[in-house]
Amino acid sequence: MAGALVARWRAAGLPADALLAIDPAPRALPEGIACVPTPAEASARLPDPSLLVLGVKPQQVVEVGRALGATGPLPSRPLLLSMLAGVRVQTLAGLFPGLPVARIMPNLPARVGAGVTALYAPALAIADRAAVEWLLAAAGGIVPLEEESRFDAVTALSGSGPAFVYRFIEALAGAGEAAGLDHQVAQTLARRTVEGAVALLAATGEAPAELRHKVTSPHGTTEAGLDTLDGDGALSALLRATVRAAAERARALAAAAESDVEEARHPRDAVRA
Repeated sequence: MAGALVARWRAAGLPADALLAIDPAPRALPEGIACVPTPAEASARLPDPSLLVLGVKPQQVVEVGRALGATGPLPSRPLLLSMLAGVRVQTLAGLFPGLPVARIMPNLPARVGAGVTALYAPALAIADRAAVEWLLAAAGGIVPLEEESRFDAVTALSGSGPAFVYRFIEALAGAGEAAGLDHQVAQTLARRTVEGAVALLAATGEAPAELRHKVTSPHGTTEAGLDTLDGDGALSALLRATVRAAAERARALAAAAESDVEEARHPRDAVRA
């Protein structure tokens, strides 16, 4: 995800020499982006950064904080932008004292500039917030959050949502094959149908329900299909259960991440009395 965002920032005009990645085993970095294996080497090459982006696993954040702290205080007090699932702003502020902090939750379509990113930035200066919004706009839309507790629901809906949509397209194509179409025709029709439906939704600004009614003639083929797809509210119930399951998993992962961070910050005595 971090590589996708960097690629979008480059496409938006951020020069490659303004970016430096820290990664001991770099993968999927856009061409031309310099990379070093440790924070110490990064500090030597770029001693006064204006932005730090965290894209590591949540359980690695303490190690990263210690490594950055070992390089000495950063004179510019760079903005900290975190993509870490489950690690709260308060925790990040404790690990990176003195740095302004914002949390984001992007999703996969950011890779092509069509993503949507949730942003929680409760105490950023105006200039810092403007910079963050410029960076995120390069990846698609932005949805500001007023409450950090909403991140679990965001993760379930927009973070996991693309996979749900891809699975729907996969199933729609499979249904077309079952109805008699060959594989390639069914795949093309399913994909282009969803692409076109979304494009029309975006172009008209109409509510999905309004467009659905326009396609649905009384006693027609669409109505017959919808009666099966959503009879007695079955589809709505299924999606509520789907998003609820993803949100519950996000909450569990968030609790585990916070526990790992707390344990790393304050290791318990292994010897019991």
